[in-house]
Amino acid sequence: MTDQRPQYGELATPEEQRRAAGLPPLDEVVVTPVPPAPPAAPPAAMNAAPVADVAAPRRRPVDRLVTIGLLAYGLVNVVVTALSYLDLTRVMNDTMKILGIEGEFTNYSQGRLWGTIAAVVLIVGWSLTAGASIRRLRRGKITWWVPLVGAVVTMLIASICLTVPMFGDPAFGAYLENIGR
Repeated sequence: MTDQRPQYGELATPEEQRRAAGLPPLDEVVVTPVPPAPPAAPPAAMNAAPVADVAAPRRRPVDRLVTIGLLAYGLVNVVVTALSYLDLTRVMNDTMKILGIEGEFTNYSQGRLWGTIAAVVLIVGWSLTAGASIRRLRRGKITWWVPLVGAVVTMLIASICLTVPMFGDPAFGAYLENIGR
């Protein structure tokens, strides 16, 4: 007499095992035929240059390097400029000195509001530009121009934000009146 018990499925026939597993009997299983392989290419076609896979993105290391460099430069520029826009009174006073305008910038409330808006515009503009650049890089498309266009559009919108408090400043208004004479 042995103490060993039969292992799982050891005493069951293959048909009983299939039935226990909920599978149909082997005689009811339908085998689907495998489609034939495509015909082999003629020897002349084998010597031809390989055809590039159109679905695979193309790698452009120079484009990638230039794009990443422009985005990095833009990020540093955005951080420094956005921080300076948060103190727009100083920026406007420096601008008025450069333009030769007498007086100081005194439109503080609009300067604070529009300086903050311009800083947010810079951050959002850079973020959208970086996102679009990364998407294009992943697809293998030429991308170097995206950071340049993004910078121009973002700076244009930020500059418009900065003109609002400047045109509302009395010293700048007096300067514009003197130019017209």
